[in-house]
Amino acid sequence: MPPRSNPTARQERLGVELRKLREATGLSAREAGEALGGGQPQISNIESGRYGVSEERVRRLAELYACDDTALVDALCTMTDEVRGKKGWWEEYRGVLPDGFLDLAELEHRATRLCAYQISHIPGVFQTEAHIRALFTHAASPLPPDDLDTRVAHRLRRSAVIESGSGTEFEAIIHEAALRMRFGGRAVARAQLEHVLGLSERDNVTVRVITFEADGFAGSGNAMMYAGGGVPQLDTVQFDSVHGSVFLDAREQLERYRFILDRMRDASLSEDESRIFIRRLARDV
Repeated sequence: MPPRSNPTARQERLGVELRKLREATGLSAREAGEALGGGQPQISNIESGRYGVSEERVRRLAELYACDDTALVDALCTMTDEVRGKKGWWEEYRGVLPDGFLDLAELEHRATRLCAYQISHIPGVFQTEAHIRALFTHAASPLPPDDLDTRVAHRLRRSAVIESGSGTEFEAIIHEAALRMRFGGRAVARAQLEHVLGLSERDNVTVRVITFEADGFAGSGNAMMYAGGGVPQLDTVQFDSVHGSVFLDAREQLERYRFILDRMRDASLSEDESRIFIRRLARDV
């Protein structure tokens, strides 16, 4: 099978983690490849996400790299199934939407838990159809009707991560500024706030508000999402940028953003206080 020309973020992450294990042992890609019966190109393609890798091969590599972290190895083996042919719903949009849209949907779908902080927008999986359509009308370049419908449908399908079955645990820390935005006018804004309130009643959803009266808080200028992996080493931080999604996974970065999220929780209202606050905003829109 030829190498992939455009691996997904998930495929690349599996390769990165395998490279970390190899580098921790001091083995070169050539030495690891020879131990597998291949060569340096084989290891390089695996570590770049260009080659798929089986569970058996991951375990062989872990043994070669003397990795005794059973939980990590098991989590990496789970990722092999996810990146080697088990296609998610987002693959229907491959070649239709930018790859970053699909990578974000997969990150949300695979996460064990999610925490989003938003300062100027309602979290994507919380948005109503009318709100989404209003947002896209403010895009830098107007979208043709068919493209608009596709992007709206894709974003709405992302909400399944919290609404289907028991749903993934999702914590949303939303700044008052985002709640006061009136995309689409008063009626759309009111319906959006009421939708957030409804979601906050779900067992798997937590909504906390940081008000304008908060006496400062960490990370005040950056919206982000923290996605839990099978083990803490596989967590991911995601940011939106004008060029698409940015994913961070270095240990130091993850520790920093865990700390920031803790500080944000400290600066936010309680869950009950947040519901009261959002209910008042919806009434006054």
